[in-house]
Amino acid sequence: MDISINTPALLFPALSLVMLAYTNRFMALSSVIRNLHDKFNANQNSDSAKLHGQIKNLKFRIRLIKNMQIMGALSILCASLCMYLIYIGEMPAARWAFAAAMITFTVSILFSIWELIKSTKALEIELSDMEGLEDPTVVDYIVKKFKI
Repeated sequence: MDISINTPALLFPALSLVMLAYTNRFMALSSVIRNLHDKFNANQNSDSAKLHGQIKNLKFRIRLIKNMQIMGALSILCASLCMYLIYIGEMPAARWAFAAAMITFTVSILFSIWELIKSTKALEIELSDMEGLEDPTVVDYIVKKFKI
């Protein structure tokens, strides 16, 4: 398969949007951490399992977001390298660089999915003290809605 200089260039808009989304996640998470830090300092004497669960979850999510951003940045670098290699006529190396760009982009998206799963777990921890108020599962909702 031959690739033109436009092929890796197609990654740049997608990578830019993904990196913007990752930055937004990071900024939202940093706000949550600052609020949680203030809450933790205010309740220094209490040993809240909920608060400790949130802190543990947030620490893990910070690492995931860092890895997401690193993989996204590496993908941009590999795509840039690929474009340069195509420009100088080194097609075998350009194919490898393009493959590396695609792989690092895919790994970045996989980290993003993992972080999304962990963020929903954080919300479950936050809502854990409201037992009995759970929403029905999707199947229960459909059965109830259509009286199947």
